Amino acid sequence: MSEHPPAPADGSSSGQDATRVRVAGDQPYDVVIGRHLLGELPSLLGDGVRRVLVVHPAALASTAEVVHEDLKASGYEAYVAEVPDAEEAKTAQVAAFCWGVLGQADFTRTDAIVTVGGGATTDLGGFVAATWLRGIRVVHVPTTLLAMVDAAVGGKTGINTAEGKNLVGSFHPPAGVLCDLAALESLGRWDFVAGLAEVVKTGFIADERILELVEQHADALRAWGTAPASDETWAVVAELVERSVAVKARVVGEDLKESGLREILNYGHTLGHAVELTERYQWRHGAAVSVGMVFAAELARLAGKLSDDVVERHRQILGSLGLPLTYRGDRWERLLGAMRRDKKTRGDVLRFVVLDDVARPTRLEGPDPTLLAAAYAEISADAPTGRGPVAL
Repeated sequence: MSEHPPAPADGSSSGQDATRVRVAGDQPYDVVIGRHLLGELPSLLGDGVRRVLVVHPAALASTAEVVHEDLKASGYEAYVAEVPDAEEAKTAQVAAFCWGVLGQADFTRTDAIVTVGGGATTDLGGFVAATWLRGIRVVHVPTTLLAMVDAAVGGKTGINTAEGKNLVGSFHPPAGVLCDLAALESLGRWDFVAGLAEVVKTGFIADERILELVEQHADALRAWGTAPASDETWAVVAELVERSVAVKARVVGEDLKESGLREILNYGHTLGHAVELTERYQWRHGAAVSVGMVFAAELARLAGKLSDDVVERHRQILGSLGLPLTYRGDRWERLLGAMRRDKKTRGDVLRFVVLDDVARPTRLEGPDPTLLAAAYAEISADAPTGRGPVAL
């Protein structure tokens, strides 16, 4: 049965300096999108917070120090925990280090964590917040496009194990999210492009206007970081972030714990996570999800659900951004094994989010193994199309 999230235009409000997108649910919160947003931090932390731990990767030490000093100036007892960059932060050992900092500083249930960084940092910091004293407040300050539109919003937290990505985690909604678009100015080109994969995903599952914006401005988006962005490009990026966040906000507001509707946000992720595991997390998340979306589109086409035109639109949009469309043909058995351990699997039944059309997501459960293999052949680097993976 198809799932149709509400139109993304509802639920956001624009002020003079920022746009606020409300995430509904038992613990509602705001995602604030704009520039120079540190002044919003105390209101999102809420009343009663005395101690705040700023969790950040080594690469963002100077940015985190600005947040740290601002919190101290606002009257908080502020601490800093530096963690490894990227996926290396998402381990039980790093989480234990953060718990140690919290314990030594006597953090109570009314204290809070602020994460400053990309998706790995928000995943880790959210998990630490969820598990310390069975849950303390966390505010995310995402600094990458991927984290702004995906990891920081929705309350999913987690760490990795040798067996797979995010297999240990919990649902722990933040107290708020600050998406300061100014952070994107220093974001590397391919980190930005990889984040666009998650933006495109929200377009395919819920908001075709996102796809149209990417199609119209693909050249400028792909060239991000190679030259200062024009005012027009900045306006497009702001709208893409707002629309993507609005899609996710509506979905998770209705289904926090992924019991139904929220599964559509996993479009492209079943194979994508398997690629990440196979590559030992050396591929960017967005690059792996790009391949996963093309695979899901081919799977839906072979299952008689999706037209050739929409499948080709996947290839055109993702390819125009420089994202990979294929993966190694000799890795299928390894990928299949990884997918069987995926969180979305139920028992031995593989489950995929696929499309009936743009903005018409549905599920495909237990597809025939020959159908899966045929879909993978269409995205294999050995396929007749000659499309090879693009290094990100």
